[in-house]
Amino acid sequence: MLNLSLSPAGFSVKLQNPTKTSSPYPYHHQPLSFSSSFNNTILISPLNSNTKSSKAFPRNLSLTCRHSEHFEPQQQQQLQQGASTPKVYVGYSIYKGKAALTVDPRPPEFSPLDSGAFKLSREGFVLLQFAPAAGVRQYDWGRKQVFSLSVTEMGSLISLGAKDSCEFFHDPNKGRSDEGKVRKVLKVEPLPDGSGHFFNLSVQNKLINLDENIYIPVTKAEFAVLVSAFNFVVPYLLGWHTAVNSFKPEDASRSNNANPRSGADLEWSR
Repeated sequence: MLNLSLSPAGFSVKLQNPTKTSSPYPYHHQPLSFSSSFNNTILISPLNSNTKSSKAFPRNLSLTCRHSEHFEPQQQQQLQQGASTPKVYVGYSIYKGKAALTVDPRPPEFSPLDSGAFKLSREGFVLLQFAPAAGVRQYDWGRKQVFSLSVTEMGSLISLGAKDSCEFFHDPNKGRSDEGKVRKVLKVEPLPDGSGHFFNLSVQNKLINLDENIYIPVTKAEFAVLVSAFNFVVPYLLGWHTAVNSFKPEDASRSNNANPRSGADLEWSR
């Protein structure tokens, strides 16, 4: 029989042999009590010290319990400060003879409100990084050029047919004094043999007298992977996962009570 009880001062465990069998050690039938105040010492003693069998067994034994080793120092710190999700870097890379292309998502940004809630301040995006080849299976990432795809531009690529093409123009300094001095154009065009698409990025930077043109062929399979990744990540870039995770039943009830004729009700009543 095993009884376990916890208390602020420590814990107590009772062990008792369920059957009575002959044994040269009478204390096998004697219930034992374990007690500790979490000070790394456990005392063991018979529960009934008046029995004869207790004379054959020491009344008190001490057992050192090194329970602090059950957790690594880092785990102990996480338990004290609250475990946080570690940052994870992911991406998808395509390597070809002329250039390499890496694709990785960047999260949305939120701004706090006076009510304690948060509001989406900037949508996430997918960063494309183009690096020209510097040799056989070698790429010059020091000369890389980047292009940020918005969720709408990702939608254009997702809906792109095998024979379709699209073009995106970016001016990183739009609305500033240097507007027009940096031009980025990304063209996605079908390959002549229909085996995929060309990704062609041209960058003109008058500030540093740069005129760079990097292109890379993307096969149907590689393009399918990109489309699948875009479909998956778009709701996250919009911050919808954060909103959905914050939904609570009481919020909907409170909203309905405050405004019985909400926009959804008016829409469904048409």
